[in-house]
Amino acid sequence: MPLPSVPLLEPESSMEPESSTPPSSLWDQIFEFTAKARDAYKRRPIPYWILLILGIIAMLVAFPASSILSRVYYDNGGQSKWIISWVSVAGWPLTALILFPTYFVQRISPTPLSLKLALSYIFLGFLSAADNLMYAYAYAYLPASTASLVASSSLVFSALFGYLLVKNQINASIINSIVVITAGLTIIALDSSSDRYPGISDSQYIMGYVWDILGSALHGLIFALSELVFVKLVGRRSFIVVLEQQVMVSLFAFAFTTVGVLLSRDFQGMASEANNFKGGRAAYYLVIIWGAITFQLGVLGATAVVFLASTVLAGVLNAVRTPITSIAAVILLHDPMSGFKILSLLITVWGFGSFIYGSSMGEKSS
Repeated sequence: MPLPSVPLLEPESSMEPESSTPPSSLWDQIFEFTAKARDAYKRRPIPYWILLILGIIAMLVAFPASSILSRVYYDNGGQSKWIISWVSVAGWPLTALILFPTYFVQRISPTPLSLKLALSYIFLGFLSAADNLMYAYAYAYLPASTASLVASSSLVFSALFGYLLVKNQINASIINSIVVITAGLTIIALDSSSDRYPGISDSQYIMGYVWDILGSALHGLIFALSELVFVKLVGRRSFIVVLEQQVMVSLFAFAFTTVGVLLSRDFQGMASEANNFKGGRAAYYLVIIWGAITFQLGVLGATAVVFLASTVLAGVLNAVRTPITSIAAVILLHDPMSGFKILSLLITVWGFGSFIYGSSMGEKSS
């Protein structure tokens, strides 16, 4: 059977009525949390925890690594936006290699592919290809630390589109997160004079910022439409179904992006880019290959965390990887880190926390 989506820590069952009195001290709260963690650990087999830990590591390492590699490509002589967007979906066979054996292991059949479902996958694939191209422009003109902070606005658009299209709940905490994250983006925009690489003009920086916002908005729309597909067309949501959607959407995004690369003749330009790459041809192709691998590992890790644990834990990890990417970019790429950017980072993390709290309250009420 497919692995169910359950909270990471479930409340202990008891025949006695629960007391509404909170723990009397911090040590009591720590003891209660430790007891729940120990109970949750005992209820799950070792392979469950191994897969969950691997998913967490993938989210916290692979996604930031993919962002850093995109900026490394441009820093060392890469020019093509189409190539970077193509790299984001070129690793889709990795997900397929995990999906296909799962059918045999769990002895289940693939989800029937109706015309409406196929058309929805094609449409989502087209949107995903466009989304990756927008982010490629963002990373071409913005520091990686800035691009990752601006991209966190996708959380705002996910909440808004989820409310409009899927009728997801929006409470005061989520509204607060939208306002706070928007404030963080405004602070980044005010610091444009000190937050750019040499050779980047004002118009290029503004273009990168705008493309990052548009890509985040489209990412939020894709997330809401994907949830709508589960509700309206598939009728169920499981680990297998999500992997199927990921494979199909990535496949069509790969097809659309490949057409774009062919029409722009950027495949022919890869040989010239490799020859002129600062680290040499080998370094160029390593950046391309590992960029494709790390992005897909991040996607697989996020899928595993959502269905082995909960969307709240995935939200926590998503919040954590934003400062990880920013700090890694400052250390590895020597990104500029002004007081404005630090303030924006702190405000963004606050907004994530508010969103996670609001989402957890929504899950409990439902």
